[in-house]
Amino acid sequence: MKLRYRLSALGVFLSALLIPLVAGAQAASDTGTGFEGLNIGAGLAVGLAAIGAGVAVGMAAAAGIGVLTERRDMFGTVLLFVAIGEGIAVYGILFAVLMLFAKF
Repeated sequence: MKLRYRLSALGVFLSALLIPLVAGAQAASDTGTGFEGLNIGAGLAVGLAAIGAGVAVGMAAAAGIGVLTERRDMFGTVLLFVAIGEGIAVYGILFAVLMLFAKF
């Protein structure tokens, strides 16, 4: 099965799983924490960013290993591209922290 079909099947599965969860979390609560959907949103931000970072790092590392077999002097460039993929997870954590602790 090609990667494109796997990713589209994963997207359909996740959307079918997550849409009822997010729709059910739209009601405001009377607790002291306020809107309960923030916790779900923060979890989704971290989780989906981690999945995206895993895909990005996997592809960049696989291509980087191919490059390094032919040109050893490209190690710094390959390392930079792998680190850029990891930045996606950092952004997910940043958005989750902002959602949980920002006063609005």
